Amino acid sequence: MIKPVLLINPNSSDETTRLMVRIAREAASTITIQGVTASEAPPLITNEAELAIAAVAVCQIEVPPVYDGVIVSAFGDPGRNALAKRLGVPVLGIAEASMRLAAENGRRFSVATTTPDLVRAIERRAAILGHGAQLASVRLTEGPLEAVMRDPCLLHTALAKAVTQAVEEDGAEAVIIGGGPLAAAARSLAATSPVPLIEPIPAAVTAIEKALSR
Repeated sequence: MIKPVLLINPNSSDETTRLMVRIAREAASTITIQGVTASEAPPLITNEAELAIAAVAVCQIEVPPVYDGVIVSAFGDPGRNALAKRLGVPVLGIAEASMRLAAENGRRFSVATTTPDLVRAIERRAAILGHGAQLASVRLTEGPLEAVMRDPCLLHTALAKAVTQAVEEDGAEAVIIGGGPLAAAARSLAATSPVPLIEPIPAAVTAIEKALSR
C-alpha cells in the first residue's frame, strides 16, 4: 500500500520546496510525497538564529491526519523533535537520516556545506545523534554565500572542492552534502565523488519508507 508523506521545507522558498519534492519523489518507491513551505521562515537558513525561527515556523504547520509520515527538509532538522512529540507518525529530519547512513559500519564522515554560521549546529546535531566521534569535519565552500548559491556551476565547483578536501585532508570515508537547498548539487556530485556521497533527501526518503514498512 502506497502511503502519503509530507515534506516540510523549513525555509520560505516555494521554488526550493518544488525542487526538494521532485528529488524526494524520484527516490520514493513505497510512498507518495507532497510538499509544504514554512512561509513564516527565512528564505534561506544561514545561521543559528534563522534555524531557531525556522523551527518555530515548522511547528506552526498543521499536518493533516491523512499523512503517515513527515520529512523535515533542512539540514539542522528544525522543529523535528517537537513535531515528533506532537504527531503520532514517524518524523525524520534530513540531517538525522543522512548522518545515520553516513555513519554505518563505523565510517568516519564529513559534511560539505555552504553556511559557516551553522558549523556548530551541525556538530551538535551529530553529537546528539551519537555520531560526534565519527564526524571527521565540516567542510565549507569558498566564496560569498549569496554568490555561490546563485550560480549552480560555481556551487558545484565549490562543493566538489570541499568534498575532495574532506576525503584527502580529513580522512572522510563518506561525505554528506549538508543542506536541503543543495539537493540538486548533491545529485550532480554523486557520480564523481571519490567516496560514497550521501544525498540527505533521498536518505530521508529511504529511512521513512523503512519506518513505515514495520
